[in-house]
Amino acid sequence: MQQQTTKPVASRPATLLMSMLIGSSILLGCANPGEDVRVRLCKDLVVGQLGTSQLTWTQVSTRTPGYSDATVNLRWSAAAGDGSASCAYRYNAVEDTAQQLADPLSAYATSPSQVVINGAALSGQALATAIAQAMQRQGRELIDAASKAIGQ
Repeated sequence: MQQQTTKPVASRPATLLMSMLIGSSILLGCANPGEDVRVRLCKDLVVGQLGTSQLTWTQVSTRTPGYSDATVNLRWSAAAGDGSASCAYRYNAVEDTAQQLADPLSAYATSPSQVVINGAALSGQALATAIAQAMQRQGRELIDAASKAIGQ
């Protein structure tokens, strides 16, 4: 005679909570859904390096020159003064696709290979550390936004 095993079934409240978390993370995944992840990361790198989020973005532009590095150029104004930055992203596509025609930045890496803030270049370990810190801030923002959405 075979013995049947039963698997525990998730309770309805737990299933509902999990569904809400997944849904809110999808909806809140990006602070500005129209903003490319490369632009968002470049902005977050600037904020992290300057140590302030009190920046007013006055210019955001991108340049996608084909098979060369794409650049995200930023300008801002703040109480401490105006500034500028650029983030370079390496070409990372295997082949040309229709997606790239619709979204040219999609052909480039999502992590910058070079960042220059107010004329000072971040490179090597300093760049890797700055990227890790920016990604941690983005993760905390996502968790905070999901928590607020669940609380409402």
